[in-house]
Amino acid sequence: MNQLSDIDQLRELFLNAPESDATRLLAVFGSLGLMAVVLWLVRRRSLREEFTPIWIAIALGLTLVSVVPGLLHHITRAIGAWTPSSTLFFLGEACLVVLCLNFAVRLSRSSVQIKTLGQELAILRVRLDELADSAANRNG
Repeated sequence: MNQLSDIDQLRELFLNAPESDATRLLAVFGSLGLMAVVLWLVRRRSLREEFTPIWIAIALGLTLVSVVPGLLHHITRAIGAWTPSSTLFFLGEACLVVLCLNFAVRLSRSSVQIKTLGQELAILRVRLDELADSAANRNG
């Protein structure tokens, strides 16, 4: 029982550890920088509009977590994690899984479209060859 209370005290120590101002400033500027980069890429048409909502949501989430002081601690307590950094790591992994799933769906859809286009192209080439042969037979 004593060991369990020691573990609980250690967890509380981690959760109540003060956060430095430098860390908060780095997080705020990093998240705002990500937002600026996403908008700049959309403006240059390097990032398509269909991917923009995902990246804007990620940048807004990071900005919200970095600007609201207790939010990350509340999320950490809610999911039962020990430290806010482990919560950020977990949320980052969750975002990566969602992004990978999104790209897998798009890739699957694209591969079906490419297959269909290839089949249609093959049919059109056969028809073109048949038309060329029939035209040559009429003229020749």
